[in-house]
Amino acid sequence: MPGYDHQRIAHSLADINPQQCAVLIIDELGDLTGSPLADKLMPPTLNTARIAEAVRAAHIPVIFANDAHLPGIDRELELWGDHNLAGDAQSSPSPELRQQPEDFVVEKRRYSAFFQTSLRLLLDELGVSTLILCGFDTNICVQHTAADAYFNNYQLVVVKDATETFLIGDQESGLDYMKRCYAAILADTDEVLALIRR
Repeated sequence: MPGYDHQRIAHSLADINPQQCAVLIIDELGDLTGSPLADKLMPPTLNTARIAEAVRAAHIPVIFANDAHLPGIDRELELWGDHNLAGDAQSSPSPELRQQPEDFVVEKRRYSAFFQTSLRLLLDELGVSTLILCGFDTNICVQHTAADAYFNNYQLVVVKDATETFLIGDQESGLDYMKRCYAAILADTDEVLALIRR
């Protein structure tokens, strides 16, 4: 079909103003010690921690988008079982991320950090035009948040080695989808650190 044989938009990190960015950390929650997923999730969590430390030093906002489900109410729990319940320790940012008083927290009850939350208002008040996405699961909460960010006209950077999928699909397909459908720039941690320090 004409018009679908190539992409017309090709953004790069060179186009990004770091002072108009925020880092959005999606569902990097709880202490991974002893978790069967620790080997898979600890490396991206540590990469996110490096990014968070650097952006705080550069006075760029860090925003945690945390699952905070209501037991017996949230539809997502019917599908995935009880997890990350509001007030539970497993709904707090992973200790490796060293949450700071100046960081922002947005609690969410659905996959997207935008759906029925105050995230859009917060970003508007912070003057953010670009979101740097880290977190889990790449193909669920990260992807749905990326979709809503794109629909709300935010530029996206998805950090390849500070995201991971473990519930559905594979990492590379999820990243490619966000690149192709939401014009997301795919970058690794070192590239994001270079952007922040520019």
